[in-house]
Amino acid sequence: MPQIKFNHLFRIGLILAGNTLYAIGVVIFLLPSHIITGGTTGLALFFHHYLGISVSGFVLVFNLIMFILGLFFLGKAFALTTLISTFYYPFILGIFQKIPALQTITQDKMISAVFAGLFIGISIGMVIRAGASTGGMDIPPLILNKKLGWSVSVVLYILDFTILLLQMLFSNTEEILYGLILVMIYTLVLDKVLLMGSSQTQVKIISQKYLSINDAIIHRLDRGSTLIQAETGYLNHSCPVILTVISNRELVHLNKLVLEIDPQAFMIVNKVNEVRGPGFTADKIYLNK
Repeated sequence: MPQIKFNHLFRIGLILAGNTLYAIGVVIFLLPSHIITGGTTGLALFFHHYLGISVSGFVLVFNLIMFILGLFFLGKAFALTTLISTFYYPFILGIFQKIPALQTITQDKMISAVFAGLFIGISIGMVIRAGASTGGMDIPPLILNKKLGWSVSVVLYILDFTILLLQMLFSNTEEILYGLILVMIYTLVLDKVLLMGSSQTQVKIISQKYLSINDAIIHRLDRGSTLIQAETGYLNHSCPVILTVISNRELVHLNKLVLEIDPQAFMIVNKVNEVRGPGFTADKIYLNK
């Protein structure tokens, strides 16, 4: 029970930290440099330019509307994951906007584009890894996917592109180019954050001494393995292939073990994005033979 409570509090803390980091990136780097961006913030910049509506005020109202739509179309379970972001982000954004010192840190547009991309990518990744949603512009694609079967990523790209076009009406060419750099950076950073800590190394080993190598992997490296029945292509000899998944740091140790047993062993090494199961996302299971 205490562990469940800790995990719940940790998720909430991660969501709050992610939204705080997002707001800091927007106030320090995005707003002073007038760089265009997508999402709810980009839409808020458009209405701020033409109607003078405050960015934080627009974000609050828009997020609230999207929250209600999400609650109606996607259910209570989804709404609960977006509740914190819906109200906390515009709140903390408004607070940071009232601190003039934050908006005078840099006037360099390239620095602003790079660091805004880093802040936004990391912050969104933190919220998603906490199992939550940032709300706002994330919700319409999910509704259209549920009701019409439209691809979430395609709809999201179309909406972001439309928001960028709206801002191009009052932005110069330089601001547009920096905006494109910003979007590319936070997209790449977001992907890295979502895969952080979950990528592993998959190794396939072909050797006549597969029994000894398999035993070393299990007892000396303390990793699981699978024997895949295979046949050589040239001589048509039966030769089981050892398949194992290890952490990136264990690759050197595994390579040393294999070469000690069979210097002629054939190894195939590749990265995998995510691994789930005992030894990775669950405790190891040891069975007595």
